[in-house]
Amino acid sequence: MNPTVAQAVARFRSLVEGQLERVETMKQALPPMDYASLRPIVVGVAPGDGIGPVIARETVRVLQRLLKPEISEGRVRLRPIEGLTLENRIRHGQAIPDDVLAACKACHVILKGPTTTPEKGGPLPNIESANVAMRRELDLFANVRPVRVPRKGIDWVFFRENTEGPYALGSQGLQLGEDLAFDFSVTTAQGSERIIRMAFEYAERHAHELVLGVTKANVIKTTDGLFLQVGERVARDHPGIRWESWYADIVAAKLIDPKRRRDFHVFVLPNLYGDILTDEAAEIQGGVGTAGSANLGTRYAMFEAIHGSGDRMVREGRAEYADPSSLLRAAAMMLGHIGFPVRAAALDMALDVCTQLDPQVVVTGRPTGATAQAFTDHLLNTLESPELESRWTVFRRRLA
Repeated sequence: MNPTVAQAVARFRSLVEGQLERVETMKQALPPMDYASLRPIVVGVAPGDGIGPVIARETVRVLQRLLKPEISEGRVRLRPIEGLTLENRIRHGQAIPDDVLAACKACHVILKGPTTTPEKGGPLPNIESANVAMRRELDLFANVRPVRVPRKGIDWVFFRENTEGPYALGSQGLQLGEDLAFDFSVTTAQGSERIIRMAFEYAERHAHELVLGVTKANVIKTTDGLFLQVGERVARDHPGIRWESWYADIVAAKLIDPKRRRDFHVFVLPNLYGDILTDEAAEIQGGVGTAGSANLGTRYAMFEAIHGSGDRMVREGRAEYADPSSLLRAAAMMLGHIGFPVRAAALDMALDVCTQLDPQVVVTGRPTGATAQAFTDHLLNTLESPELESRWTVFRRRLA
């Protein structure tokens, strides 16, 4: 056998063996976490890189206000997680240094700021994405991203598979000489089923009649084909909900089609398509700085802003003008997840009022707009206003 071919075969064999072990692990999944039984609920706060410390600081301020009784009584603990910075990750040569990962695993949920991922060929060491590593290490298989724009009739929730596809093996590709390079993508029946089932269960709870499965199975026939096969099987367990298969490029077009996008509510997608389409959806909402996401597993959960670390803003001295809305939206999702749905709804309402109904304090990312601190001050005042719910209700009715 040609030595180059033998090298490729050995690499692929190793990847297959690792993924077969992962399948066996998924077959022995733990039951979901019962947050009501925990005392305290430990929330790890990892600020991340770039603008992360700025927006994390403001988000912690809001959580401290909303959870003041629980924090004082010891029912909730906000615990700083240091070391998830680009400098520390480069120093250790790891996407997540071992001690930082151990600190994350000692928490029940994690609120995470953005982290920088160096690109191959750039000036920085080519370490793996901290996000990808975190999702893999904590088995955070579901990335849930809601996007709401009431004035446009948009109410979407994307269920993006988080631990498979090309991202799962993105740092383990193979380049043979100067002329040939391979990357690998993986899909399993178990990984597909758990994310698709979560989407259907959400649709049932919220009285939605349609779940869109988004792939490119007309071209990517094997892995995307398996995802759709599993979707069809799960759909048979939910006869009151339609399952439709759509191609990712068509969905990308229809998200900006005012005539069709109001018909969509629940999407479920493999990893790569989910990353791209949720950024597009967030841009329709007002930009990636306005949307948060949940990364859910059975044992752990991580909530984060969906945007990058804004290194250019830091270099230009504009970090204090970063928009904290995305991480605040993620914090609202976290509050709902750990058992505080009323306060989660209040934070979402206040963000709607401050960013869409009555944007008195506007963040532009530049000195022409407000600082993150000024926006958060305004948000806290709005949260404590006795008129919050009535203002929000009028706003939603007017746009219905």
